[in-house]
Amino acid sequence: MAGSSANDAFVAFERVQKSYDGETLVVKDLNLTMPKGEFLTMLGPSGSGKTTCLMMLAGFETATHGEILLDGKPINNIPPHKRGIGMVFQNYALFPHMTVAENLSFPLEVRKFGKSEREEKVKRALEMVQMGAFGGRRPAQLSGGQQQRIALARALVFEPELVLMDEPLGALDKQLRETLQFEITRLAHNLGITTVYVTHDQTEALTMSDRVAVFDDGRIQQLAPPDVLYEQPQNSFVAQFIGENNTMEGVVQEIKGDTCIVRLDGGEVIDAKPVNVSKVGERTRVSIRPERVEFNKSRLQPGAHTLKAEVLEFIYMGDIFRTRLRVAGNEEFVVKTRNAPDQVRLKPGQQIEIGWLPEDCRALDA
Repeated sequence: MAGSSANDAFVAFERVQKSYDGETLVVKDLNLTMPKGEFLTMLGPSGSGKTTCLMMLAGFETATHGEILLDGKPINNIPPHKRGIGMVFQNYALFPHMTVAENLSFPLEVRKFGKSEREEKVKRALEMVQMGAFGGRRPAQLSGGQQQRIALARALVFEPELVLMDEPLGALDKQLRETLQFEITRLAHNLGITTVYVTHDQTEALTMSDRVAVFDDGRIQQLAPPDVLYEQPQNSFVAQFIGENNTMEGVVQEIKGDTCIVRLDGGEVIDAKPVNVSKVGERTRVSIRPERVEFNKSRLQPGAHTLKAEVLEFIYMGDIFRTRLRVAGNEEFVVKTRNAPDQVRLKPGQQIEIGWLPEDCRALDA
C-alpha cells in the first residue's frame, strides 16, 4: 500500500472489523497504515463505515476483531483520555460556561501542566488560529467559524501527535468552509501533525488530503492521493462518487494489452483502457470525465476517438461552459469546456461530433 509499511506506520488498522449487533459488519477486514505527518481523509456516503473507523481510533468504539496500533503499540484496551489524541467535532463541543481561554486550558489541566505553561500554550494556540484577542469571550459570543477555530485550537493546544476530525466544517457556509480547509491543512503540515479527517464532501477531501480512503459498504474501495483517485478510479463506485463522470454501458469485445474494444448498448464501438474488466463478453461501464471530452475539431488530438452527439443544453457558468448532450442513448452526457475566445458556443438541437483519447476512457465493472 502506498505511503507506508506496517513497520514504519504511525497509525495502523490490522484486520479490523466492527459489528454493533453481532451479525452485520459495518467495518469489514480493514487494513490501513499511515506514516507520521500524513493528512488522510476517510471519504464516503453515510453508513459506509468511515466515522466508525474514526471512533475506534479515538477509543469511543471498540473493534469487534483485529488490532489498532498507534506508533507501534496496540491501543484497543487504552481508554480515550489516555491515547493523547486531539479531537475536533462538527458541533464544536465547547464548554458554554467557560471562556475561550478556559476551554483551551482544560485539556492542559487534565494533563497536569503548570499554570504558567498552560497560559503560554493557550496563547500560542489562539495565535495559531488567529484568535489571539478572543480569550476572554464565551462560546455563545462567537460566530460559527470562530467557534470552529477555537475547537481546532483546543485539539492542538496540548501538541498531540495525532488529531482526528469528524466533519468539522459541515455546519459552515461555503466561503468560510473553503477558508478553513486551507487553514487546517496548512496548520497540520506546518506542525507535522498526523491527521485523520472524516467527510462526505469530495471537494473537501480532494483539496485537503495527502491521501484519501474512499469507503463504501464497510470497505476501502480505493486508497490513493487525490489526483490518482480522480484520474484513475479503480472501480465504478469511485468513478461515480469522486467528481462528475460520464458513463456508458456495453460489452467487452476484445482485450489487447492496455486497450479494449467495447460495443456500447446503442451499437457504437469504442476503445477504452481495461481497468476492471478481465474477459471478452463481460459487461462493463465505461467512464470518462467531462473535461476530457472535446467538441472543438481544431483541438482534437491525433488518435482521438469520435462519436456523434446531439446538444440538449448549453449553460454558461462564468469560467466554464457546461454542455449536456445525447450520446449513444445517454441523455446526461456532460462536457465541460474552458471559457476561451475560440470556444465554440452551441445551441440545443445541434448535431455535433465529440472526441476523446482512448486512454481517458476507462472500462470498469458493470
